[in-house]
Amino acid sequence: MTYPVQDLNEVDFSHTVPVRRFTWRTDQEHRPDLAYMTATDRHHGFESFEEECLLVVADFAADLVEALCQPFRLRFYVGGKKVDHTPDYLLLTRHGPVVVDVRPAGRIRPRDSLKFAAAAEAALSADWRFAVVTGWRTHVWGAVDAMSAERRPLDNVLGIQGQLRRAVTQGTLRYGELVERCSLPAVARAHALHLLWRQELGVDLSGPYGDESLVRLAPRMPSWEEWR
Repeated sequence: MTYPVQDLNEVDFSHTVPVRRFTWRTDQEHRPDLAYMTATDRHHGFESFEEECLLVVADFAADLVEALCQPFRLRFYVGGKKVDHTPDYLLLTRHGPVVVDVRPAGRIRPRDSLKFAAAAEAALSADWRFAVVTGWRTHVWGAVDAMSAERRPLDNVLGIQGQLRRAVTQGTLRYGELVERCSLPAVARAHALHLLWRQELGVDLSGPYGDESLVRLAPRMPSWEEWR
């Protein structure tokens, strides 16, 4: 179904499917696959490592409600010639929709910049946001990747999570010191990553993640019902 850009905000994206089907062949240069997201409890498609990174970071930090890959095809005309562009993702967040294109900085050509500019204008017309993800700071991606290893539900039969919370109640601690204050430091490391992923604990990501990273008790986040 075709919509004018001015009506983009009226589209019911709950019934959409990707514009293109994902294909898997031994001779293709990119690497499509599926990534699990805790925010949706489903797997979502990606076509490159950079897109996979986006899904993991969005799952962690975007207050995500839904992620739609290749959500629509945008058609516009330049110099009388038809140009088509399919954004990589539409992220539906608690703060509003975000249209996202993923392209490493060194691979953005003038034609890509034109398409990104058109996508940005289309998003603006619907009062959405638009972003081009060109890469991640290595230490930030490394920290989020480490936390994602413990993102699934984790049984707390030994009460380690309560020990972690109590340890940082009095103030900020280095990560190594925090886990050492628990009865089982090795187990506490897994639970600390889980609480960091859930943002019940906060960590300083201005530098590489490790035992010297500063960890604090995160401020309470509003529930989904409170955001509505």
